[in-house]
Amino acid sequence: MARISNRFWFQLHGWFALPVWLLFSFICLSGTIAVLSHELTWLTNPAARADNPHKLPAKPVAELVQTVQQAHPTAAVGAVMVFEPYLVNAVVFTDADKPQAIAYVNQYSGEIQAVEQGLTFIGFMRALHGWLLFPWHGSYSIGYYLVSLMSVMMLGSLITGLIVYKHFWQAFTRPKIRTHQGQRTLLADLHRLAGVWSIWFLLIMSLTGLWYLVQAIFWHADIDIEPHAPLVAASQLPSQTDSTPIPVVDFQQAMDKAQQLYPQFAPAYLRLPEHNRDMYQLMGGGDHIFYDQYAYQVSVNPWTGEVADSRSPADMNTLQVISHIADPLHYGTLGGLWTKILWFVFGLVLSGMSITGFMMWGRRTLKGASKSRAQVVQAELGETV
Repeated sequence: MARISNRFWFQLHGWFALPVWLLFSFICLSGTIAVLSHELTWLTNPAARADNPHKLPAKPVAELVQTVQQAHPTAAVGAVMVFEPYLVNAVVFTDADKPQAIAYVNQYSGEIQAVEQGLTFIGFMRALHGWLLFPWHGSYSIGYYLVSLMSVMMLGSLITGLIVYKHFWQAFTRPKIRTHQGQRTLLADLHRLAGVWSIWFLLIMSLTGLWYLVQAIFWHADIDIEPHAPLVAASQLPSQTDSTPIPVVDFQQAMDKAQQLYPQFAPAYLRLPEHNRDMYQLMGGGDHIFYDQYAYQVSVNPWTGEVADSRSPADMNTLQVISHIADPLHYGTLGGLWTKILWFVFGLVLSGMSITGFMMWGRRTLKGASKSRAQVVQAELGETV
């Protein structure tokens, strides 16, 4: 069997990055910013900070919803998002003059610090990184496919890069950066060193990206990874009257049900019923660090108070487990602020690698092309002499 040359692997490694290097770099950089989007929001938006100088305990989420309803009597509260302790709770509501608004409520003081309309910085960065702000057509987005397909390019670059870089493991014990042998040598040393020390990060990004690609295909094919939340049975609805019936179970009681079922339940996304047959959909995290903040899900019937459906990591099949551990691994949220900072740093390294890799490949390829053209010209001149 013919031996494949190192030059072939180098060219293949470059071709994996060349066609999409600019898009790849942009996706890496936007993802890096998205990792710390919560912290950047805290830094740049004082209204989003949950200041607590008196060390007060956090108020129940249901009480914060009541605060918004009192301030906006005609509003319909749809959901509550709970973030890190240093960020306010976000109460999503609609009103006559607000098609969709978010009230920033300090969970310690109970004060509404701002009411925002439109896309938040956190939402914008996740959408920009996740699907490049391409529109969604039903259950798919071209942008989502473009972003997740980058995982194939990343994995291909990782594999071919390790083949090209012989004895790459020596970079762990004998790192080499030659600063006095020209820009090309320096770029090559930085690229190789960053690549070796980022193997674990590249592998995590590649594998989670491949999962997002599989997930996109599932969504597009209408294949449910998790079952849909149940609806209230028609027989359980109150009799029709002229007035709008009020659910027997209020939001706080629904929260108590979830807490009783899962004592470790830490609320993250809490949706109130949107219509008579809808239920309280309560999602939160727990004591499993590798699972996301939606790993625990409880559906509470607003008319009877029964828990109609519940899910936790113990009940998940393989695809559901992958679905709930992908985000913490991809965005570095599994260990809190410190792992997010680590992911941010390696995200910058990965963004830089994509640029230096393109520069190296371009220099070598253009030089090779110029050399080939020069040889052709010399041959032609020789024939005419």
